[in-house]
Amino acid sequence: MGRGRRGRQAVAVVVCLASPLAAHAQDPFGPGLPSPGITSPMLPPPVPEGEADLSLSASFVGSNQPVRSGLSWRIFEDKGETGRPAIIARSTDAAPTLKLPAGAYVATVTYGYASASKRITLSGQPVTEQLKIAAGALKLSGAIGDQIIAPNQLAFSVFVPAGTNSEGRLVRSGIKAGEIVRLPEGVYHVVSNYGESNAIQRADLKVETGKITDATLNHKAATVILKLVAAPGTEAFAGTAFSVLTPGGDTIREAIGAFPAVTLAEGDYVLIARHDGQVYTREFKVESGRDEDVEVLAKGS
Repeated sequence: MGRGRRGRQAVAVVVCLASPLAAHAQDPFGPGLPSPGITSPMLPPPVPEGEADLSLSASFVGSNQPVRSGLSWRIFEDKGETGRPAIIARSTDAAPTLKLPAGAYVATVTYGYASASKRITLSGQPVTEQLKIAAGALKLSGAIGDQIIAPNQLAFSVFVPAGTNSEGRLVRSGIKAGEIVRLPEGVYHVVSNYGESNAIQRADLKVETGKITDATLNHKAATVILKLVAAPGTEAFAGTAFSVLTPGGDTIREAIGAFPAVTLAEGDYVLIARHDGQVYTREFKVESGRDEDVEVLAKGS
């Protein structure tokens, strides 16, 4: 299911689709948001003649069960093609009821990055409308083999592909593992960053209406502790500047300290350590899932 760029390793992705959201008593996409209700002046004006209730709710396409949380409503006065729409009411209630005078309106509801709208005409009688949202969600995590990666070591970015460019348009970056990201139905390109170096995996994932796509991206990486020592197993020199390079000489990561930790993709590397005007080097190999110390000997120290 994963798709990497040229030269990258294949991505193993485990995807689970939750049951339709409408079947749950509570919205599994997240806890309900606060409900401040409809904005209104501090001193309400006299009730105009012909005012009536507009009751709104939203459901996922293919279901009549209302979405119970995570909604944001905006009501616009419909001024037709020539007029600029003006917001006359807002609400974060799941199913708000508004008192509005007779007239034409556009009701818009957003659910994360998904939205729906509908033109509504009021003529002094109560009206009930349910808007349909084609939306689902992503829930992402990472693993090395069967070992789940700690959520605080991962960051995800979600893109909408454009033509042959899998990262055509960024939807959102900095997504945490386990976070629910509400999205319109469709196919998305997900990039998983493990640590701050080159441990990166990619996958294309499909979001279906009313479902949570739960995906685990499988990294091939490990965390190494860099040390400059006088002899194997001895105390590391403080204030050492380290550079991790590919065999071709491209810099992957730089760090300063006695024993900085660096997460790297599986592969071969060259380590350069600089201390007190001296430069020391060694080659090392990273094997997926094998965390270890990488020591550089300060020869002649």
